[in-house]
Amino acid sequence: MKTLFHSALIAVLACCMLSCRDIAIQPQEMNDGWLVSTAEQQGMDPEKIEEAYQEAGELDNIYSLLVVKNGFLIAEKYFNGQDISRANSTASVTKSFTSALAGIALREGVLTGLDQKLAGFFPEIDWPNDDPRKSQITIRQILQMRSGYPWEEADGYLDDLFARSNWIPLLAEFPLMADPGARFGYSNFMAHMMAVILSRAAGRSLLSFAQEFLFGPLEIQVSYWPTDSLGYYHGSGDMRFTPRNLARFGLLYLDKGLFKGRQVIPAEWVEASFQVYSPTTYGREIMSAIRQLGYGYFWWSGVSGAHPFRYAWGHGGQIIAVIGDLDMVIVATAAPQSGFDNAAWRNEKAVLELVGRLIASL
Repeated sequence: MKTLFHSALIAVLACCMLSCRDIAIQPQEMNDGWLVSTAEQQGMDPEKIEEAYQEAGELDNIYSLLVVKNGFLIAEKYFNGQDISRANSTASVTKSFTSALAGIALREGVLTGLDQKLAGFFPEIDWPNDDPRKSQITIRQILQMRSGYPWEEADGYLDDLFARSNWIPLLAEFPLMADPGARFGYSNFMAHMMAVILSRAAGRSLLSFAQEFLFGPLEIQVSYWPTDSLGYYHGSGDMRFTPRNLARFGLLYLDKGLFKGRQVIPAEWVEASFQVYSPTTYGREIMSAIRQLGYGYFWWSGVSGAHPFRYAWGHGGQIIAVIGDLDMVIVATAAPQSGFDNAAWRNEKAVLELVGRLIASL
């Protein structure tokens, strides 16, 4: 009798443990428009998802991990004091939102083409007396991170950049490190100038433009969006969104710009943004689970296992991964990192590698 009771108790406890484990990664039912399902119902091995969440639980800097499959939110969990309603800085994930707004601006006639020159939007700069190459920089080259301006972190201009609250004079002050279009050089400066271009071309604040053409139609809210000293919304970083709103943005790109029957972003812009214009960026592999890093229009590309994908990437470990062949979006957010030293990179890399390993396992 004791043995029978003991066996039954073990079975009950095992079932309870399984249920608790499953509940831990199941999305929360909320009236926010998300379709909720499970990994198993969407044809996925739930154990692979669970392994990723167990690994996430061991990281002291991760904030959230969400998985969307076939349009359904199938897994969701928050870590280290975060919850479903918390919006944190997305860092350079902001750049991918800026890219989306550029595509919308082209459709709306706010921009006339990608070959428009940077110089045409900044009449306050004395272009003729500066490096003549700067006058030839195009919007296309800015979006590809091939403008020729410094890669601030790599070229030693990061402190100079962030010491200023008005970046426009740096158009003249910063030297070109390469001919426009010649090579990849990741530039926060140029990403913000893209936002200024959009605002000036539209004749309104970028927030107003985004509310009308992106945030409103997509039914998401930006919780915070910093501005520079001139009032221009930053195109390079630090928008704040909830992880679910980030997932919806990723799903929009997965669905080629379509949301609830409305073409929010032109499908051809999504395709163009996902092209690889710089097949080598760092010149070497910097991660093991995400390889072959490339760059499109303010979107990164990579390969994990057998799966090529595109992703928005922010310092600290913020990522929106769009995996077309799996019909999947993965979002991870993490604690912001104030510096760019080895410790900050280790924290960031841990989250990115987690996402890469999850993709590779599928």
